[in-house]
Formats: sequence, structure tokens, C-alpha cells
Amino acid sequence: MKVWIDQDLCTGDGLCEEICPDVFTLLDDGLAYVKQDGNVLNEPGGAAGLAVVPSDLEDSVVEASEECPGECIFVERES
Repeated sequence: MKVWIDQDLCTGDGLCEEICPDVFTLLDDGLAYVKQDGNVLNEPGGAAGLAVVPSDLEDSVVEASEECPGECIFVERES
């Protein structure tokens, strides 16, 4: 599974970070970004900041995407 955030839709509520801090973080710009292996993927962010989700965190990432008020978290499942 992979995940990315559309910062144009992000409302900065921080629910994603509360639900799954190992994958999501809010930066000083007030927007959420994904993390992979502890590295924030904010350059350039958006779909280019696609992070691979560890299998043990997949349920939390899905929950975060469902709870996101901005509907800005996009999950891509590998087929």
C-alpha cells in the first residue's frame, strides 16, 4: 500500500497525525505530509510524495484517510 496527501485539500486539522504519527506529520506551513522511514516527503509533496506504508500500519492509514475532514489522503493499494 502507498499513500499521499493533496496539500491543496488539506485543512490542517491534524487528525491523520493523531491516528498514525508514524506515517503523517504536520509541518510549519500547517499542512500534513506523509513520512517514509522517518523522512518527511514534502519536496514537492502531493502525488510526488508517495510513501510506502509498512503492513502493520495499513489499518491506521486507512482510518486516517476515512476520518480526514479535507478528504486529502489518497491510498493506493497494490494489485
